[in-house]
Amino acid sequence: MSKSKFTRRGLLKTGALGGAGLAMPTIFTGAVWADAHSGFTNAPQGDTVTLGFNVPQTGPYADEGADELRAYELAVEHLNGGGDGGMIPTFSSQTLDGTGILGKRVEYVTGDTQTKSDAARASARSMIEKDGAVMITGGSSSGVAVAVQALCQEAGIIFMAGLTHSNDTTGKDRKANGFRHFFNSYMSGAALAPVLANAYGTDRKAYHLTADYNWGYTTEEAITASTEAMGWETVNAVKTPLTQTDFSSYIAPVLQSGADVLVLNHYGGNMVNSLTNAVQFGLRDAQANGKNFEIVVPLYSRLMARGAGANVKGIFGSTNWHWSLTDAGSQAFVRSFGTKYGFPPSQAAHTCYVQTLLYADAVNRAGSFNPCAVAEALEGFEFDGLGNGPTLYRAEDHQCFKDVLVVKGKENPENEFDLLEIVEITPVDQVTYAPDHPQFGGAEASLGTCNPGA
Repeated sequence: MSKSKFTRRGLLKTGALGGAGLAMPTIFTGAVWADAHSGFTNAPQGDTVTLGFNVPQTGPYADEGADELRAYELAVEHLNGGGDGGMIPTFSSQTLDGTGILGKRVEYVTGDTQTKSDAARASARSMIEKDGAVMITGGSSSGVAVAVQALCQEAGIIFMAGLTHSNDTTGKDRKANGFRHFFNSYMSGAALAPVLANAYGTDRKAYHLTADYNWGYTTEEAITASTEAMGWETVNAVKTPLTQTDFSSYIAPVLQSGADVLVLNHYGGNMVNSLTNAVQFGLRDAQANGKNFEIVVPLYSRLMARGAGANVKGIFGSTNWHWSLTDAGSQAFVRSFGTKYGFPPSQAAHTCYVQTLLYADAVNRAGSFNPCAVAEALEGFEFDGLGNGPTLYRAEDHQCFKDVLVVKGKENPENEFDLLEIVEITPVDQVTYAPDHPQFGGAEASLGTCNPGA
């Protein structure tokens, strides 16, 4: 992809921003963390380099975490020259050659975020302090991502976010040391709205159930804004605890609310349980306001679809990537992952694999593990061949911009993995926004300055 193409889309730098991020205690100092001779945190000294994979191995997002860890292990195998190389041959940047990163063999350590910010910070800190990790990646919760990203900023470590969909991650809580490949809540709303209007009309009344943390908040805000802009009315929005497993008490009032659409701003096990409860209460077969009652799941994954089973049939949502894509990069990854594990990868696996390759490539292009050199190599980087088509890592907010998939539950799946079908590939132009968009912190949002830890 040419830079001029992105320039016409308005994706390149548009100017400096200023503002605030998540406050963190000063627990790292240059004297503790920086190598005296190299000037940055955990500079690799021998013939190996250590990466930290921080994933939810327990808690409501454990299924995503397990698949993330599989992808990370596969990425390390490919970086070190094992297997068939996966997406390394299809990646438009050709610096990765199976000799590790900058000639150093890749090793890794793992942690369990438990889908809890405090636990995630503790495990990330241990990987940095005790294990010498030079990069931290992972997570399947935006609350976790925001917390660990802030920690890595303070430590002088690059954070390559895993599955995090909240606007906040590259919005009001963006950090110079943090990068996100995954799409976000705004993009889901922008992609879904036209599809929902076409399928269900513009005269609808929506009731939102929303996970009570920052991902839920920004997803509710984004879906509400995009649907109200096309004529929908928001009847109610109710917050639900992340630890909730039975949503019956939240579903019961929906049919008496005057709504004819239920929007489930839930993910992972929460979505599986809330959708199951909604079907048990008869919402799929109900009518309201003279219309068939509908359910929308803004953020989908194959793992969630598997958990919810037949309940997902016909239900619209959005996703970052899907294993059925036919481009060379996607099929190379599906082939490698399937050969190793016996089933196709999830979007969580895909984005974590890709983030690992993008970090390794940036180090090679920079010729250094120094986080500020790596950040500079990633900012404004345009690439292709990693499964989402032409992609830009925007410099102002470290958010990737690419096409977005709208999917729905498949009516007649051919096998246990054939659960979602792609109904729309939304072009990047439609999901692009200004770096100072109000949903992303406005003019006050700022990356700040890269911290090498010295």
